Amino acid sequence: MGTTTATEWQTRPAPATAQDWIARAAEVAAVLATDAAARDRAGTTPYAEVQLLKDSGLVTLLGPVEHGGAGQDWTTAYRVVREVAKADGSIGQLLGYHYLWNWAARLVGTREQWEHIEAEAARNRWFFGGAVNPRDKDVVVTEEGDDLVFTGRKTFSTGSKVSDVTVLEGVLHGTDHHVFAIVPSDSEGLTFHDDWDNIGQRLTESGSVTLDGVRTPWSSAAGYVDKEFQPRTYNTLNVPTIQLVFVSFYLGIAGGALETAATYTRSRTRPWLHGGHERAVDEPHVIDTYGDLTAKLWAAEALADAVAAEGQKLHDDPGAVTDQIRGEFEVRVAAVKARATEVALEITSRIFEVTGARSTTTAEGLDRFWRNVRTHTLHDPVAYKRREVGRWVLEGALPEPTWYS
Repeated sequence: MGTTTATEWQTRPAPATAQDWIARAAEVAAVLATDAAARDRAGTTPYAEVQLLKDSGLVTLLGPVEHGGAGQDWTTAYRVVREVAKADGSIGQLLGYHYLWNWAARLVGTREQWEHIEAEAARNRWFFGGAVNPRDKDVVVTEEGDDLVFTGRKTFSTGSKVSDVTVLEGVLHGTDHHVFAIVPSDSEGLTFHDDWDNIGQRLTESGSVTLDGVRTPWSSAAGYVDKEFQPRTYNTLNVPTIQLVFVSFYLGIAGGALETAATYTRSRTRPWLHGGHERAVDEPHVIDTYGDLTAKLWAAEALADAVAAEGQKLHDDPGAVTDQIRGEFEVRVAAVKARATEVALEITSRIFEVTGARSTTTAEGLDRFWRNVRTHTLHDPVAYKRREVGRWVLEGALPEPTWYS
């Protein structure tokens, strides 16, 4: 990885505007890009990469200014994730998930809880992980006096060993009430396993986790007052916000693939010997392919930015979120999730058509872009996202809030 140090970041003025923060993210991406392919092959725990995110200030992007945060909103966060993912999809995902888990207290917690968590997170530059996977058997939460005790196992826990704090989720024993709580990642009974060995997103530390009697005070149960949950419709914005984070790093990875491929084509791709051109950049099919893929990427990015702006209005006024408003927003999110998935898969696979056979060497690592997109886009079937849009078009039906809609 590059040589930018914490001291170098600290001696420079902090970014002041959303565009400045996006530019800072591009600088971080430039550092990550210097050895992205080699780090992907090595697959080692990304301690240095997460420290880079901390040193650059990106981890506090959503944090309150009075406590050292940047005070930015979700529209900026999505763009920052996109920039980082251009260089390294894994680190883009880690940062996006960090923003989600950092926001979890505001999503479901009381004002007192989220103000406390956000202040502490900004002051200490916490990096968040999460042990929440709806498709696994529920973690059981038992009550012991003024404490809650979490016991169970989750298949995936993105961020695991590189996190400072971890969001836990489980069901209160004998009820159907879900409980979220944030605990230190070195809590007794919380064990992260080194079993993430997938073809893509290799540096996300997304292995399994065991919760063996992890204890936390009742007061840390997000959104509970006197042991009773205080529901809001805003609580159901978890899925659309999560899906827009996915969209962000899908499009970032696709953009990075296209930029990397174009650099390779300009400098190293050879023209076809029977094509009659001296340079690959003059080949009609090469020009057409780059034009086609770029247009598709720009269109998907424009839709993503528009939907993000729509979502920000809901974050700005949580009390105004109704079931109807939430449902219509989720339809828009489903549409951009489907489009981003298809565009990212197409771009990351078709770049080889315009880079040539020599670009497939392991050292170049161009395959990592496709492997990263292909791995994460299997998170939830894109056909179900298209179905949400289709049912709304044909019948005006709105998606019911679930863990995936």
